[in-house]
Amino acid sequence: MDVQQQTSWAAVLTTALCGTGALVVLVRWSRHRQAEGKIQKARSHRADTLLQAERAVGRHHQAHPGQNSDHIISLSLRELTKHLKDGSLRPEDVFYSYLEKTLDVNKRLNCCTEILLESFDQLETLDSNKEGLLYGIPVSIKDNIGYKGHDSSCGVICNLERPAPGDSVLVKVLKRQGAIPFVKTNVPQSLLNYECGNPIYGQTVNPHNSQKTSGGSSGGEGALIAAGGSLIGLGSDIGGSIRIPAAFCGICGLKPTANRLSSQGCTSCTKGQKSVLSSFGPLARDVDSLALFMQALLSEHMFSLDPTVPPLPFNTQVYQSTKPLRIGYYENDGFTQPSPSMARGFREVKALLERAGHTLVPFTPCKIEYALYNLVIKGLLADGGATVLSHLKEGPVDPCFRPQTVSYGLPRSVKTLLSVLLKPLFPRLALSLKAIAGVSSVPELWKQHAAVEDYCHETMAKWRRCELDVLLCPMLGPAFNFFYCAKLTSAPSYTVLYNMLNFPAGVVPVTTVTSEDEMELKQFKGNYGDNWDKLFKEAVTGAEGLPVAVQCIALPWQDELCLRFMREVETLVKQNAK
Repeated sequence: MDVQQQTSWAAVLTTALCGTGALVVLVRWSRHRQAEGKIQKARSHRADTLLQAERAVGRHHQAHPGQNSDHIISLSLRELTKHLKDGSLRPEDVFYSYLEKTLDVNKRLNCCTEILLESFDQLETLDSNKEGLLYGIPVSIKDNIGYKGHDSSCGVICNLERPAPGDSVLVKVLKRQGAIPFVKTNVPQSLLNYECGNPIYGQTVNPHNSQKTSGGSSGGEGALIAAGGSLIGLGSDIGGSIRIPAAFCGICGLKPTANRLSSQGCTSCTKGQKSVLSSFGPLARDVDSLALFMQALLSEHMFSLDPTVPPLPFNTQVYQSTKPLRIGYYENDGFTQPSPSMARGFREVKALLERAGHTLVPFTPCKIEYALYNLVIKGLLADGGATVLSHLKEGPVDPCFRPQTVSYGLPRSVKTLLSVLLKPLFPRLALSLKAIAGVSSVPELWKQHAAVEDYCHETMAKWRRCELDVLLCPMLGPAFNFFYCAKLTSAPSYTVLYNMLNFPAGVVPVTTVTSEDEMELKQFKGNYGDNWDKLFKEAVTGAEGLPVAVQCIALPWQDELCLRFMREVETLVKQNAK
């Protein structure tokens, strides 16, 4: 080949490479423009629904100038249902009181993704459901819960402009019971984070301190309910996603046994994953509201709509029981050392329970480090994080979520190699990387599932040897400073363990952070004294006055017993405060 031919081939190759490069840039630019277009459309839709709701509230005020909204919002769920049933309150007055409060709260906290304008039509035809247990009650629902004609974005752009073809089973049951789903609430990107921010709707802040997160992934629910914009709401929980925002915001929340409530028609970014189970459940200002909500949902209507849900109606007798309990407890799970306020709140509740005549029995979780890495993380990310990453392709990764996703994209061999190299200096990080590598084959996945089953049986055997009714442990808190949740993915060890075990678990607020707690935090070292313990200390700093909760746990399918235990804690704390 002569020089002229070589030059010609080089020119062709250069042109081809430049063309390919230009094509790649063009495709990326086009995707970016499409993503931006979807985001703007979603934000415009939200703004439009908020404006229409504001105008409707204004018209209602003009027609009813003497309405006492503050009194309505101060009533508990039981009180409100009673007033609505006997006619002393009209559903319209209750609806517009909460709608007005929601609009005001959202301006401060950015907790709503849209107002469900169909709720105005439902209000007009409500009298046909007057016998429902939730007649006339406005209910907020988490973004991923299907509502006909509306997106369930999960905070990811690829789910925009994909409206639900019909209501989810839970929304259908709520409507049958006379409730009015009226607003959807914000979530973190992909739902797999316990902060609450995404590139579509932005960051939700804590109602007690705007420099703190509301928690996640049901963070919009936690913030809205705590600030008074909703009386009761519906969330989901795969690692603490109901309990963490409830604790961070100072309200009550229940993660029921998985599949006690239907998940049909709801959206997830980890569908198909079976090692760590997600469940849907309520958040509210008090435990009795959670119980009434569960009673309403556990109906023949739900059982007929979704035959995969066990037909177990709410057991009122168990919930209302007053017999003394045999309560297991632990103050430190051996992995995440509780913050001073977490530990103090736990000890105060333990003392109140002992004083009330309950029997307290020491209990230690089985092989916590093994459970978190080999069972929880390895199971939740058995695909190495590929499914989660596939949901992020169409747009930017939110700053709240980015640190968590960096390792997901590494090849499996690189994750494994890094875990070996980092083990001497950062043993917990090394174990985490090894777990995030996931499984390499179907037989290995089956072994992982078998290991989860074995661990569940081992824990329940230990529970029975101790003859426990329920279990008490600290609850992660107080609310974190922004951008720490994705750096501390193992900090929710107190919550995610019970998703893997599939035990019902709920949280009850019991105290607030004191100046003494803040002083004691300065001496905090953690169980390992590593970088994650230092980050945890930084995450919870500056929390004086913020709520602190405890966690109440029962065996699978004993959700009513879990609620009964939560009510006992709530009652004793209130009596002690008086």
